[in-house]
Amino acid sequence: MKLKSTLGLAIGSLLAASSFGVFAQGQGAVETEVFAKRYFTDSTRNMDNGNLFGGSVGYFLTEDVSLNLSYGEYHDIRSTNNTGNKNVKGNLSSLDAVYHFGTPGVGLRPYLSAGMGHQSISNVGLRTGRDHTTFANIGAGVKYYVTENLFAKASVDGMHGFDNHQSEWMAGVGVGMNFGGSTKPAAAPYVEPVVEAPVEPVVYEEVEAESVRVELDVKFDFDKADVKQDSYSDIENLAEFMKQFPETATTVEGHTDSVGNATYNQKLSERRAGAVRDTLVNKFGVEANRVNAVGYGKERPVADNATSEGRAINRRVEASVEAQAE
Repeated sequence: MKLKSTLGLAIGSLLAASSFGVFAQGQGAVETEVFAKRYFTDSTRNMDNGNLFGGSVGYFLTEDVSLNLSYGEYHDIRSTNNTGNKNVKGNLSSLDAVYHFGTPGVGLRPYLSAGMGHQSISNVGLRTGRDHTTFANIGAGVKYYVTENLFAKASVDGMHGFDNHQSEWMAGVGVGMNFGGSTKPAAAPYVEPVVEAPVEPVVYEEVEAESVRVELDVKFDFDKADVKQDSYSDIENLAEFMKQFPETATTVEGHTDSVGNATYNQKLSERRAGAVRDTLVNKFGVEANRVNAVGYGKERPVADNATSEGRAINRRVEASVEAQAE
C-alpha cells in the first residue's frame, strides 16, 4: 500500500464523515485519523531518526475503550552502517487498545494505550532484504474535541522489540473525526405530566381534592441494570404506600440514555424495570400481580442526551401510584 493512497483514504473518510452532524460520540462510534510522528530509533540499529506518516481507524467498545488499527510508512530515514549511507524504507502496522479518561463531548480527553505492532523495513545494517520486527506498544496522549465529531491529538508512543530487544519511541500529532455512535433524538423530548427534580425521587402531593400520589425515580449507572443501595429507601416508600392502599397497582417504566443501538437499549430498559419490580415484590412484599414492568429504551428522554449530566438523568426507572385519601 502506497502512502499517498493510505492518506487519501483516511482524508476522504474524514471529509465524508463531516456530513454526519447528527452522530455523536459514545459506544459504537468510529474514529478515523491521519497522523505525523517523529520516529526516534535505537542507536544500535545504525539508523538516523525519521518520520512516520499514516492513518488509523478505531471502534469504541464502550464510551471509554476503543480498539484502534493503524498503518504508517517511514520517510527520511537513512542507514548509518559502514557499508554506505542507504535510504531506509518500510512501514509499521499496529493494533492497540485505548482507554479514554473523562466523558464524551467537546473538550479534552486524555488517554492511555497498549498493544502490538509489526515493522517491516529495508536497508538496515548489514542485512539484505527486509527486516521484520514485532513490537510491544505503550502510549499516552490527549485529544481535544473541537466539536462532538472533530478532534486534534498529541501523542507519545514507546515501543520495545521482542526479537532484538531494542527500545524506541515516537512523538506525533494528528487530526481526526468521530462518527457513527448513538444518534441524538430528532423529536422533542417526551415530557411526563409531572416532572420532579432529580434530587427528590419520591414526592407525595395532592393531585385532586381528596387524592394522594407517590412518584418514584430510580437512577442507574451507565450500561447497568443493578438497583443501587441508595435507591432502596425510595422504593420502600412506594411499597409502603401501596400496602396502605391495597387496591392500587402500578407500572414500572424503564428508560436509557441515547448511547448504543435501539435494540440493545430496549433490552437494557426492560432489565432495569424488571430489577425495580423485583425489589418491590421480593424485598418489600408488594403482591406480584399489582406491579407490571415495561421498557421504553431511549425513546422517552427527559433531559438533553448531548451532555453527560443529561444522559445520567435519562438512565432511570419511573413509577407512580395514586389513591383516594380517606
